[in-house]
Amino acid sequence: MDGGAEQVSAAIPAMTRRRLRAASAFPAFPGREPPPGYHRRMAPPLFPETSGSLLLPGLAGALEVAVDAPEADAPTLPLLAVVCHPLTTDGGTMHNKVVTMAARSLRELGATTVRFNFRGAGNSGGTFDSGDGELDDLRTVVAWARAARPGHALWLGGFSFGAYVSIRASAELQPSLLLSIAPPAGRWDFDSIPAPTMPWLVIQGEADEIVDPQAVHAWLGKLNPPQLELVRMPDTSHFFHRKLMDLRGAIKQGVRPYLPAA
Repeated sequence: MDGGAEQVSAAIPAMTRRRLRAASAFPAFPGREPPPGYHRRMAPPLFPETSGSLLLPGLAGALEVAVDAPEADAPTLPLLAVVCHPLTTDGGTMHNKVVTMAARSLRELGATTVRFNFRGAGNSGGTFDSGDGELDDLRTVVAWARAARPGHALWLGGFSFGAYVSIRASAELQPSLLLSIAPPAGRWDFDSIPAPTMPWLVIQGEADEIVDPQAVHAWLGKLNPPQLELVRMPDTSHFFHRKLMDLRGAIKQGVRPYLPAA
């Protein structure tokens, strides 16, 4: 490097240099050009060392993201768990009680959790895109998280519509574990989705008034995935009213065998 270049480098604050390096390492759109609305020069934020919220550049605008560290009394594991929320057009956000309970359950085991709002939800930009754009949103969040924590295992989870999006993404993103709560079989097109090959925990309420439990059972039977564990929760509605603690227990029991070593 010549002397002039050294002077320029020295003039850039250390924090700015770190952000520039992070931006160059962020593979948000592998193999394709970002769309015209994407702010190419906007560097992604640093991954929080502790719990915090941030805005992440996305295909349709900024994505609102919440990162939460493991619970204080849990071991800190090399594990990232990204949890997706239910249908945006029905008011679904990352603050949904089933989503927050799922994330809390995983943090109690030592995971760092990442929740985010799909496009058009909360403070995220863009508008609802029937699952296709939301798949891009999930890709963006996972690429950012993996670039920041390359030594961590990735788990994907989702509730209702969020389960649909994360199941669609599983073959491409290859998480170490997939968690699906009330996957909306019969309400969205699941026919083209291949059977997930990774350990897969599905939790379905048997009194679900929105997702037909029998449609879920039939779909899973047709798929015949190799590492499926299906938990059927009796007398349980779609939003797990008065059953959230039971959900917490089912999640922790189901995923515990797959936790990475500390």
